[in-house]
Amino acid sequence: MFNRDRWKEILEVLTKNWFRTVLTAFGVFWGILILIILLAAGKGLENGIRADFGDIATNTMFMWTRSTTKAYKGLPRGRRFNYKIQDVALIREQVPNLRYISPRNQLGGFRGGNNVVRGIKTGAFNVYGDYPEIINQDPMKITSGRFLNQLDIEQKRKIAIIGEGVRSSLYDLGEDPLGTYIKIQGVNFLVVGTYKKRSTDGDGEEVQKEIYIPFTAFSQAFNRADNVGWMAITANDGTSITQLKESIVGVVKEKHKIHPDDMRAIGYFDLYEQYNRVESLFGAMRVIAYFVGILVLLSGIIGVSNIMLIVVKERTKEIGIRRALGEDPWSIKKQILLESIFLTLISGMAGIVMGALFIYGINAILEMSGPVDMFLNPSVSLGVVSGALVILMTSGLLAGFIPAQSAIKVKPIDALRTE
Repeated sequence: MFNRDRWKEILEVLTKNWFRTVLTAFGVFWGILILIILLAAGKGLENGIRADFGDIATNTMFMWTRSTTKAYKGLPRGRRFNYKIQDVALIREQVPNLRYISPRNQLGGFRGGNNVVRGIKTGAFNVYGDYPEIINQDPMKITSGRFLNQLDIEQKRKIAIIGEGVRSSLYDLGEDPLGTYIKIQGVNFLVVGTYKKRSTDGDGEEVQKEIYIPFTAFSQAFNRADNVGWMAITANDGTSITQLKESIVGVVKEKHKIHPDDMRAIGYFDLYEQYNRVESLFGAMRVIAYFVGILVLLSGIIGVSNIMLIVVKERTKEIGIRRALGEDPWSIKKQILLESIFLTLISGMAGIVMGALFIYGINAILEMSGPVDMFLNPSVSLGVVSGALVILMTSGLLAGFIPAQSAIKVKPIDALRTE
């Protein structure tokens, strides 16, 4: 099968008409290149959107309060209410399969104002009153010191964990913040740790400009009593928070005497539901990329098949002579199939190499120019490349099958008469 004479003949046939061979090969080359570029672009978009989710636990919902829109049990519509710390225990008791329930209070953010002071330096930062579990829902890297613990909650310790952005704003370069005090709205807090979060927007300045203090100390220092601003609720692995959402909202409505049909009183954001929508979008994008790429590749394969039919037609007399001299029909068929596979595989491999160079170039440009919103590290897996090679081999066989069948059907005597 791989004897020297056979491959010499294949090369002679394909190089006899260079222009025709190159045009035919270009169809396959272009098809596989388009397939790889589409898949790489889809992967880059997928990586970018996943990075925007960050390390946050995706099986999570966030819940806050809004005004009621229906009167209920003697209470008027338009009523404002607050979650209470007791709601956390009630939800955990009545709703199974919940892993974390983190009540949270907040200062800063859209309200603005220079709310943090250290010496003569001031800054406007988000300040969160949290429980230690929040680090499992919104992961961060502790760069020095420690994070909150249960004793901080129980003893209402006035301590703070600050982001690297807060550190660079309130401290001199190289100055150690651990053991120093910052003043949050006039109340002193001891800095016991620093953190850094992963982000895709450059240095991620905004997510580094946050301060975490114990929930109980926050409530005491800023007169929040047992009120809760909002909650982050995460379900156990294997259980969708979307399935538990209705039960959680129902418990809260009953506790705060909210009409069961009041859809506005409880505000929530289901991260898991949004994440699943994005996952579905990724799946659809991959299907479209494969569909378009394979259609383009198919047009190239049809071109190869047509050219092989022309080659067989041109070689009709040669095939007749070989048949008359006793050559096995399978040998002739194999020759045609090998020519088709070789042409398809070489042009397809060239497309794969060009696709790899294109992806490398895009990544190099992204590395030099900095991150692009919702687009990160376009790539194609080894499995996709292996699949492309299988497609090429199969396509080569299909492209050569009809011409090969045509070649062996020619009767020697008819072939010899062909001019």
